[in-house]
Amino acid sequence: MDGLTESTTSRVAPRAARHEQTFPRLSATQIARIAHHGRAREVAAGEVLVEAGQHAVPFFLITRGRVEVIQPTLAGEALVAIHEPGQFSGEVSLISGRRSLVRMRAAEPSEVIELARGELQALVQTDAELGELILRAFILRRVELIARGYGDVVLLGSVHCAGTLRVKAFLSRNGHPYTYVDLDHDRDVQGLLDRFHVGIDEVPVLICRGELVLKNPTLAEIAECLGLNAEVDAARVRDVVIIGGGPAGLAAAVYGASEGLDVLVVESTAPGGQAASSSKIENYLGFPTGISGQALAARAYTQAQKFGAQMLIASGASKLACDQRPYAIETLGGTRVSARAVIIATGADYRRLELPDLARFEGAGIYYGATFIEAQLCSGEDVVVVGGGNSAGQAAVFLAQSARKVLMMVRSSGLADSMSRYLIRRIEESPTIELRTFTEVAALAGTDHLEEVSWRDTRTVTVETRPIRHVFVMTGASPCTHWLEGRVTLDPKGFIKTGPDLSTDDLGNARWPLARPPHLLETSLPGVFAVGDVRCGNVKRVASAVGEGSIAVSFVHQVLHE
Repeated sequence: MDGLTESTTSRVAPRAARHEQTFPRLSATQIARIAHHGRAREVAAGEVLVEAGQHAVPFFLITRGRVEVIQPTLAGEALVAIHEPGQFSGEVSLISGRRSLVRMRAAEPSEVIELARGELQALVQTDAELGELILRAFILRRVELIARGYGDVVLLGSVHCAGTLRVKAFLSRNGHPYTYVDLDHDRDVQGLLDRFHVGIDEVPVLICRGELVLKNPTLAEIAECLGLNAEVDAARVRDVVIIGGGPAGLAAAVYGASEGLDVLVVESTAPGGQAASSSKIENYLGFPTGISGQALAARAYTQAQKFGAQMLIASGASKLACDQRPYAIETLGGTRVSARAVIIATGADYRRLELPDLARFEGAGIYYGATFIEAQLCSGEDVVVVGGGNSAGQAAVFLAQSARKVLMMVRSSGLADSMSRYLIRRIEESPTIELRTFTEVAALAGTDHLEEVSWRDTRTVTVETRPIRHVFVMTGASPCTHWLEGRVTLDPKGFIKTGPDLSTDDLGNARWPLARPPHLLETSLPGVFAVGDVRCGNVKRVASAVGEGSIAVSFVHQVLHE
């Protein structure tokens, strides 16, 4: 999986150099090092090495002949690439263990060196040069597949359907290429609907591998269809289960897996958390020109899997069983996993506006993230951004590139107390952004989609109404702790208390069983840690979340040795 966009990767290298990085040709020395990890085999002309949709896909290095990479489509086959001697197969699905998106077939009698997925993981972990070369090629190939729409799914949808946006966002955030058919503009779509016996009222529809048809699917059904999750051994006791795949959870996964821990990450939607909705993060260390939240999450996701961490996507935690150790985590999909230690990184959701018609317009005019998908919906229109934090500021600046006017609404007197200075300056200097202070949204109106927004000046109590179809809500934070059911101590707002924030009374009420006090990020349950936005007293910055995730792993080691 990789969420890098064309604009992001175009800065990696000029076009010619980028092609060489995407399809490198290895030296004799490099080929010999790979051969040490695998085995040579002869391949007959026309022999299929990998079938589209196949699990457990091997890695192939071509030493003689040619191997074609083909994308099966509803209309036939499309040639994606040709691998020649010295070149290798694969893209990021090989590292993640997901189904293959393409078919590989020998164009002539050939010879290859074959490595199983585990052997490839060992190679990229132990050979720094080849590891960098292979992973960079894998990521760039996935970017190319996304840019060219070479996926194994077709999405039939409408911009007027909230479910279409939900499925689009899930596919994009998981970096899965897909072909989109717009039912509002494609004149030939009725034939496709008839072919798969789909009614217009059943959209969005996902067609997987040209055979399986999902009508208005849940995220779990999509994950199952695409093979996003490998089989989980319920009898296996993990060193640590990380609940939540945002920056904090992914950082914990990278550090834990790289240090030899048996790591499982349980994520309810897609990697990246709230940060994935940030179009551009410019104050994260090491990225002077900025990086999108989705690209950052995609790289971290691939990095964690490189070291052997396992991921469960679209399967959040529903319960923490803590009556005995090892602890048990029950997922929404019904899977039960055991762990010697737990890191809770479930983050927080943006607080919903207290308006009677809000739910009706969520996904149909009300959005909680501003990515390229949402920006395409409101190009050339007036939009509203509600909130005064960095996420709201990033959204306003990003949307100002395509919207006619961005009305930014905050209930306070300004932005200085809640937003980074560089964003405030961008907002002040943008002729497209209009800041409205002491302002709150008062009402929403529309039929199938939001059509009209009213807002109130809290000083004068005057109400203004305009025909606006898109509102981006990024206000406050509601911690995702409802599933814990009192298993750990929370503060009055529902955030998890850890370390020195746990009072003597808190520990007494929780019946803390150890002579030592809780570690810095440890909850009122020994061996259970909380990091990132879900934790009481958190600093709402991506770098802070990453730091907490990595620090928590050091405490996990101490707990495992107790």
